[in-house]
Amino acid sequence: MTIAAFLIVFGLGAVELWVAVPAGLALRLHPIAIAITTAAGGLVGVLIIGCTGNRVQSWLLRRRGGTPYVQPSAALAHVWARYGVAGLGLLAPLLIGAPLGTALGMTMGAPTTRLLFWMSVGVLLCSIGLTLAGTLGLIGVQSLAS
Repeated sequence: MTIAAFLIVFGLGAVELWVAVPAGLALRLHPIAIAITTAAGGLVGVLIIGCTGNRVQSWLLRRRGGTPYVQPSAALAHVWARYGVAGLGLLAPLLIGAPLGTALGMTMGAPTTRLLFWMSVGVLLCSIGLTLAGTLGLIGVQSLAS
């Protein structure tokens, strides 16, 4: 069951950190193992999108006639203008998910290496923060129940 639990948390981490951490807690994994496995899955998700994204972006550019990026919404344009790639990389794993944030950054014309760096930092910080919050929440609930 332990290897299956790690694979589940890893796979969920590649898609969405918000789901992977509670799953790890429900499967009774150690909090450090949850944070590491979730972060590893999230990093793999970011790398998959980052590596395949250039090919997909080139294909989309050919189809759209060379338009370099999509026009973001007003709120996203404000965040993008103010905080750039670093802001997107740090906030996206928490707000919209790391893979979607990576794809969004690539469609907005972010340099791939900078985007992958900041997404990786965001995934690591969010994995640690969500695991810490979930673990402390469970400890609090358990202390109230006893």
